[in-house]
Amino acid sequence: MELREIEIFLMLAEELHFGRTAERMRVTPARVSQVIKKQERAIGAELFKRTSRSVQLTPAGIVLRDGLAAGYQQIKEALASAVAVGRGITGELNIAYSAAWCGILVVAATDIFRARQPHCLVRIHESPLLDPIGPLRNGTYDIQLVELPIDEPDIVNGPVLFSEPRALVVPVGHPFARRGTVSLEDLSEAPLITVTGQPQYFLDHHYPHRTPKGRLIPRGPSTTAWQEVLALVGAGKGVSPTCARAAQYYSRPDVVYLPFSDAPLVEYGLLWTAANSTPKVQAFIDTLLETARSSNLAELQQAAVS
Repeated sequence: MELREIEIFLMLAEELHFGRTAERMRVTPARVSQVIKKQERAIGAELFKRTSRSVQLTPAGIVLRDGLAAGYQQIKEALASAVAVGRGITGELNIAYSAAWCGILVVAATDIFRARQPHCLVRIHESPLLDPIGPLRNGTYDIQLVELPIDEPDIVNGPVLFSEPRALVVPVGHPFARRGTVSLEDLSEAPLITVTGQPQYFLDHHYPHRTPKGRLIPRGPSTTAWQEVLALVGAGKGVSPTCARAAQYYSRPDVVYLPFSDAPLVEYGLLWTAANSTPKVQAFIDTLLETARSSNLAELQQAAVS
């Protein structure tokens, strides 16, 4: 029995439908039927009971499915390992993320990648607020999942993986805290706590100096760590914009997270250096994209904090 014929049999055993099997295997239904008949002749027994309404495995088919499945998985893993070695998907990858909700996706993708590429060790890191691009440039990190925008000549911007609503974190006793939402114009009414170490265009995007109507936004203290931002807000030193999902991860009794009614979404995307566009980097990027497309990020993130 050839490998392709084993794949067709196992797919039909899973789908129990000739049309869907043919579609997934990219062959015709007649080809699926031909392969199954050939296998049945070789074994001397029916593998499937076919009626106009259903397809069911026979006892012989169940035995063959159970016997082939484990061996087929070993074959796939051996082939994947050989391909990985041949493509240079070995050694070590260092993946960084900027926020806890990004880390959930990175961990999920890493689990898949490790199963597929056992010869490549993946290490996961939290990206610092101070000089976030530096570790990418010096090779400490291979890939980062971070807030955008990042626009650097030596950095490749991958696709946006997901977007999140914005919120404003305010002291629990602040007048804003009694509201259901805030607007960008409200930023002119409280000192804005900012971070340092980011590119200026990034700071201008996330920590603007004026509201959409041109009103000046006063400046409060600046820091290099997110927990310090929360401490300053809790102490009544100002307010700070963030992602609305931060309320699930960084809840504190002295702060309140208020959603913006009119702010654009925060976009999160992948970064890597043009000089480090290696096969293993691309393989992990592909896995991240696949995980982001196939997973419900909200469910992944909710499961992580529940």
